[in-house]
Amino acid sequence: MKHTAAIITLLLAAGAATAAVNKTPRQADVDITDARARATVSNLVVERSQNILFVSADISLASMPEGTNREIWLMPVLQAGDSVAQLPEVAVAGRTRYMLGVRHDIETTPGLTWMRRTSRDQTVSYTAQIPYRKWMDGSELTLNMSTRGCCGDDLGDVALPLSTVAFAPEVFHPTFDWVTPTDEQVKMRELSGQAFIDFPVSRTEILPDYRGNTAELAKIRATIDSVRTDRDVTIRSLSIHGYASPEGTYAMNDRLAKGRTEALKSYVERLYSFEPGLIRTEWTAEDWAGLRAWLESSSMPAAQQIIAIIDGPLQPDPREWKIKKEFPQEYAVLKADVYPALRHSDYRIEYTVRPYTDPAEIMRVARTRPQHLSLAEFFAGAQGAEPGSAEYMDLFETAARMYPESEVANLNAANAALQQGALDTAERYLAKAGDSPEAIYARGILASLRGDYAAARPLFETAAKLKVADAPAALQQLDELEGN
Repeated sequence: MKHTAAIITLLLAAGAATAAVNKTPRQADVDITDARARATVSNLVVERSQNILFVSADISLASMPEGTNREIWLMPVLQAGDSVAQLPEVAVAGRTRYMLGVRHDIETTPGLTWMRRTSRDQTVSYTAQIPYRKWMDGSELTLNMSTRGCCGDDLGDVALPLSTVAFAPEVFHPTFDWVTPTDEQVKMRELSGQAFIDFPVSRTEILPDYRGNTAELAKIRATIDSVRTDRDVTIRSLSIHGYASPEGTYAMNDRLAKGRTEALKSYVERLYSFEPGLIRTEWTAEDWAGLRAWLESSSMPAAQQIIAIIDGPLQPDPREWKIKKEFPQEYAVLKADVYPALRHSDYRIEYTVRPYTDPAEIMRVARTRPQHLSLAEFFAGAQGAEPGSAEYMDLFETAARMYPESEVANLNAANAALQQGALDTAERYLAKAGDSPEAIYARGILASLRGDYAAARPLFETAAKLKVADAPAALQQLDELEGN
């Protein structure tokens, strides 16, 4: 029995190497129709590593004849065409035959397990291994049973078909290397917008019902309210930057830009009880940068000549006069269609968000206010989700969407996609994952899962040189896969 125990130990060790072992489906029992057999076979398993084939089964002797001078010999055989492989035999003998075999050292016969029959309903737990050959995939597994009597007389042989050995194709089984993001000490966020408030000519006071002011002021209030009513948020500052168009003198436009900006600040202060100093203002007398940007993207024939004037050495008033004089038709278009949009108020709210630690809460926030989460919080939330689940994938994808320039966010999203077999999605994320050792290793996984081992090998080799702990095992997998 020492031989059998050693085989079982090796089988368990091989079974632990999941990536290198293929299995046939476990069978609850084998349907044996030969009436001469009087045997049942259950829990049949055939599995293989790169070089070894393992077979295990439970063989019941309950219906087989007993007797102190009886022996039952069991030997599985694999056959495919002219190729045949015999697995180690097991002989179960009655008391007299067993003791006789012991006296003649039969139990030392190579490849034989010599057992005594101890009960009528005895079950033999058969376990064996032989060198694996490619022809064995698709072979037939048969159990040869032989009953012998006193003096070794042959009392009948029967060959019992058990199973067709069919292994699933070997595939690469990755181990993923995730990168834990560095957490933000303080989560600073901002919201920004642009309002086009109309003022009567040369006036600076805000008339809420004047032209489109109702809608524009509502935009500002909605932006402020979206963070002011959020209990997880603390507003740190509100900035207003007012702009006037280049029409008219610079001095007048400077006065209008400043006055209209201060008017908007006063409007906001009347609506909200912000702490003194929270609202900051600045202004730009003439939005030449905005005009230049419009010209850059326009099809106006003289656009480049006007841009050259803007970029030239002239001060604002002579600059506008020159454009008006040299390009009168274009200036009329600019004044009517472009200048109104250059009179705008840009606003920005800076705020901080409290930290989140509970995975369930992180998942809720990710669905409703993902901008509140740091990368580290997205990662922590994923640790609380079922790997491979929809929630798990959503967290990594949302993190990559909220932090599109983050190599870590894209790498982790790629790993999540690889885990689900979404290879094209993973490739898109890996394109933005940078060239860290972990990203190189993940590209090796992608190539391996696509079956391109030639492309995967140098990636894993590079990752191994860069001390990625799982890269050597990945290379070993490739060796096994390519060695078949």
